[in-house]
Formats: sequence, structure tokens, C-alpha cells
Amino acid sequence: MYDFLQQSGDFRSLLMNSQAYNPLLQKLLAVVVAGGVFVLALMFSVVLFAVVLTVGAVAWGYLWWKSRAIRKQMRDNPPGGLVLEGEVIREVNPSRNDKPDNGV
Repeated sequence: MYDFLQQSGDFRSLLMNSQAYNPLLQKLLAVVVAGGVFVLALMFSVVLFAVVLTVGAVAWGYLWWKSRAIRKQMRDNPPGGLVLEGEVIREVNPSRNDKPDNGV
């Protein structure tokens, strides 16, 4: 092929020839190539998004499945013991010389 180019003259002059060189064709080819690159990038980004979404869903499902025993245990009543909830009112008995501590 190199011999052919040498025989046909300078390759650059062949490309720059008014009959062979068409700027409109070059621009059209650039638009087509840019569009193809854009479509490929979009396709790969959609695939990457689907993979990340799938991995995230699998990880969430795994953690949800492994924590079900802990969630059940938290819903159940505590084993034994007495849990008192409410307010404490302390009565001060002056005959025993009780002093209110006022939180100090």
C-alpha cells in the first residue's frame, strides 16, 4: 500500500485535492463518530447504573435478612425482670431530718 501511495504522488496532496477533500463530508463524519461515541457512553453508563443498583439491592436484602432475628428480639418483651416506667415522687419527712437534694 505504501508503494501505491508513492506512485500516486504525495498522499497529503491527494487528500487536499479539491475533488477528494470535502469539508462537509468531514463534518458529517465527525458528527456521526461523535454520535456513536455518545451512544456507547450512554449504553455503558446504563449498564453500570444497573449493576450498581443490583449490587445495592442484594446488599440491602442480605443485611435485612441477617438482622431479622435482632428485629424479632427487639419486638419481644424482655425476658424476666420488672420494668417500671413513670415518675418518682419523693416525700420529705421532717421528723427524720430529710433534706431535699434539689438534684445536687
